[in-house]
Amino acid sequence: MKKLKVGILFGGKSGEHEVSIVSAMSVYNALDKQKYDVTMIGIDPDGRWLLPDQTKLLMQRENPRLIKLNQEKATVSLLPYHSSQQLIPIEARAGLTGLDVIFPVLHGTNGEDGTIQGLLELAQIPFVGCGVLGSAICMDKEVARTLMATAGIPVVETVVANDEEWQSNPNALLDRVEKKLGYPYFVKPANAGSSVGVHKVKNRNEAKEFIGDSFLFDLKVLFEQSVDAREIECSVLGNAKPRASILGEIVPKHEFYSYEAKYMDENGAELCIPAKDLNPQLTEKIQNFAIRAFEVLQCRGMARVDFFLDRKTGALYLNELNTIPGFTSISMYPKLWEASGLPYPKLLDELIRLAIEYHEKKARLKTTYEPQG
Repeated sequence: MKKLKVGILFGGKSGEHEVSIVSAMSVYNALDKQKYDVTMIGIDPDGRWLLPDQTKLLMQRENPRLIKLNQEKATVSLLPYHSSQQLIPIEARAGLTGLDVIFPVLHGTNGEDGTIQGLLELAQIPFVGCGVLGSAICMDKEVARTLMATAGIPVVETVVANDEEWQSNPNALLDRVEKKLGYPYFVKPANAGSSVGVHKVKNRNEAKEFIGDSFLFDLKVLFEQSVDAREIECSVLGNAKPRASILGEIVPKHEFYSYEAKYMDENGAELCIPAKDLNPQLTEKIQNFAIRAFEVLQCRGMARVDFFLDRKTGALYLNELNTIPGFTSISMYPKLWEASGLPYPKLLDELIRLAIEYHEKKARLKTTYEPQG
């Protein structure tokens, strides 16, 4: 049987660069090498594309805290780099020709926001996960929540601000946030993930420092009502007929599920699979909301859907959808599917199948029009 040629695209110009590298190595190790011929395609933090021998692409690959790209080899680029306005063509020997499918494992900006998906659409190559629209919608937390609220999906109370408002009149913004949300509240970049730039604000004295940090990662931030809640997660898989996994729960050992708790502290959180003490009716409700949000936000392939369940009132809120969820050894998305009866290697098989299926269906659409007569 002929092997499928799979390119794993990872790294990227993003605050989640290191997380992406760890996820990519996990995907590489889990792919069945009897079925797939795998090419590792690294993107460094400045946006340069690296195509050295895959055995030399990574340094410190066994240590997630130190893992990084080795940049000793020559680079290629598909996009203008810094001040250069020219596109650099990739020669056949670069290793990208003839790929059957791309598996993007690019978390955050410039990878999960529709930009790389648009490039792959233009290249007419199948790729795993959501397309341009779904990726862009889910990446922008304000847009995603507006659409979900319109569709009757519950979301937490939110205030949105841009950098112009923050720079011109920070005190007026703080007044507006305090009036609507009170303390404590969370501040986070509107377009980021992995809890990068996320802070719990408890009083006005610490607000300016935390808000300023959030604005380092985006030109728009969200101020979000703080809810004493359980964090429930659901994995969704599919194209036209998505299905939901069993539910899991994140129990942070830190004050909230921060970047440090996720990736720096090995004991930063407990993953409970399945989530405990959820009755069948609530479980079904959460799964249905996850699928509904997946459809409303124009997703395909995969997404991890995160919920808040208020400990006091039992109110349920959908927090966000992650269109390229973590694929590390401790990541919830693959673990939930494994607990649902779909082991990691089989999950990757299905994601690749879905990517090719969608690409082939779209390729049958007409792209020219000739008026009759």
